[in-house]
Amino acid sequence: MTQMMTKMTGAETTGTWAALDDHGVVPALGGLIDGTGMWRPGALGAIERTGRFLTGTWDPPGPEGEDGPGIAGEGSWVRFIGRIGAVALRAAAPSTRPERRERLLALLEMWAKSPFADPGARVRTGTVVTERLSVRDGRGAAVSVGWSRAGRRTFVDLRRGDADPPGLGEIEEVAEVPRGWGSAEQLRRLTSLVRERGPMPWDPQAVALLCEGTGMGHAAASLALAGLLERSYVPFLDEHEREVLRLKVAEAEDGASELARLTALQRLELLAEVLPEDPAELWEPDGMRGVAERIAEAWRALRGRRVVVPARTLNAVVGLQLLRLSAADFCAAFTNPAAEPGLSAPLDTWIKNSEYGPLVTDAQWDIVRFEDRLHTVVPHLGWVYAELPAGDPVREGLPGLVRLLLERLDHPGLLLRAGNPAAGSGRTVADLHDRFGFRPYAGPERLDVASIDDGLTVVTDGAVDRKGHQPPPKLYFRPAFYGDDERSRTLAAATSGFHRQDLPLVEWLRGPACARIVERVESAALPAGAYESNPAASAPEVVARVAGTLGVEEDAAALYLQLLALPAPTDRNVRTWNGWQAPRHQKAAGVLVERGLVAEDKRPRAGRKVFLPGEWIHAKKPYQPMEAWKAELIGLRRSYNRRLENPLPLPTRTLPELFAHAWALVEKGQGPA
Repeated sequence: MTQMMTKMTGAETTGTWAALDDHGVVPALGGLIDGTGMWRPGALGAIERTGRFLTGTWDPPGPEGEDGPGIAGEGSWVRFIGRIGAVALRAAAPSTRPERRERLLALLEMWAKSPFADPGARVRTGTVVTERLSVRDGRGAAVSVGWSRAGRRTFVDLRRGDADPPGLGEIEEVAEVPRGWGSAEQLRRLTSLVRERGPMPWDPQAVALLCEGTGMGHAAASLALAGLLERSYVPFLDEHEREVLRLKVAEAEDGASELARLTALQRLELLAEVLPEDPAELWEPDGMRGVAERIAEAWRALRGRRVVVPARTLNAVVGLQLLRLSAADFCAAFTNPAAEPGLSAPLDTWIKNSEYGPLVTDAQWDIVRFEDRLHTVVPHLGWVYAELPAGDPVREGLPGLVRLLLERLDHPGLLLRAGNPAAGSGRTVADLHDRFGFRPYAGPERLDVASIDDGLTVVTDGAVDRKGHQPPPKLYFRPAFYGDDERSRTLAAATSGFHRQDLPLVEWLRGPACARIVERVESAALPAGAYESNPAASAPEVVARVAGTLGVEEDAAALYLQLLALPAPTDRNVRTWNGWQAPRHQKAAGVLVERGLVAEDKRPRAGRKVFLPGEWIHAKKPYQPMEAWKAELIGLRRSYNRRLENPLPLPTRTLPELFAHAWALVEKGQGPA
């Protein structure tokens, strides 16, 4: 063990951390510690005193020295031992806010003087049954570093000789701490370099290297390289941080969502060994690229490697502003669905009691991940099919994902949500006996409320709350048994309207429109790089018929079909789908204006300059404004205020079919007017 520091009393405090030891420590360490609400001013001082108590250079006050050095937070800081490199990366990153960098550097300087940075120190951590705070004798010392939970505490101890150190009580778990990057010399050198040279320079090439090595999204890779692995404070990134990382607000939020499943310990382990042996290499031209390579290696060991998705595809998915999945998680559901949480194996679920009433569960909560993918992926299957080019790995994965979802839905052990009974169907389970019978649900756990189970449908009463209010019953169903029989028709009738939750998704996945979309993708009818939203590529015979009837060139005919049938034929989208430059687009639009088929105008959030005749329906984000004729064509309902405040419906036709149908209406005199 290195030479011990000069013995100090509890009243003496040294180091730059003394002036910085306040609430700012929590956001500085956000995502690397747990229980942030338990961290109070004095945390760094408590960590420092713990190290000095272990080495015998600090004596606690109080009778018989039982007060101990104090508890920092809830004790999760002991995970830094052997993993302090994660803190060091964040301290050196150029995106770290100055006030947070000062606290991180102070922590590293203090850590360098502690036994935790001594590779020769024999340190252990674990759980002990005790109410004692500290103990020390000639064999070593032990300190409680966490608050008591049912008489158990987290502890850290240090052994001086061959014998075990003194114990605080009965040890339930104990392990030697890992030893990795972060010796006293490395920490002192890094903090000195940061103070002398400023933070390490940012390297966009390192971000690209990390994306390529892992399949991570650009934003998530940027956050990992900066040591920012959790959305742990608001605002998540300020303007300076986003500028350094070259991220927009939506991109940063999406990247944080991609990394959200990592625990604090996993974040530490991911970044613990990524800094170079000599910290000075971080300031070399390729210094961050070495960090990226080491993060990639650690990421693959932890999470595996995903298919690398084109940046244009990932950016387009970010633009969808998905609520349940990050853009990278969404893409991975298509590129390798069998490896994704909730999809990797059949799910056996059951209904259990909870504080808020019955809910569906499984052994590892994979039902939540399955539902996240079901409710995010299925409503956007039409978007993937229509707005990604042929050959894109996400689009090419659509058929395989649909087949896997259908397999999972055919598993008899899966229960999904069917929502609440439609208005007039009944307010309690007793009101529904005539529809679903009298047999109660029999699961692994006896329910606290009344229930019915007819083999397909499970109905449960809602739990009465503290005010005596009882919500309406909840309906669940086994999709494996949902089909064309009397039980299924009874369930469908009982959940009509807006109360159907998972039922419409299951029906559409098993329906003819989905099957034809899958067939269309698998047919390879489009050349690589072509878009289904371009009728010249996907429906050339319809374009030829339009051009011949109207007496216009095919460019104008194709644009007219897009304006007729597609919900968002913005100028940017049309030029992307058709591979046009602005002059070609403007020429085609001008022909349609001259013929009186469309009108030029400026309308909020339209993203285009030409419109079909007739009523225009406004909409606020995230909904798409459009012509009333088109909304009716695609089956989009207006809200109560006559605006478009509903998501786009699931498609009922392939795009070639939709283009043909729209033109057929025009030919019959039923077009927009």
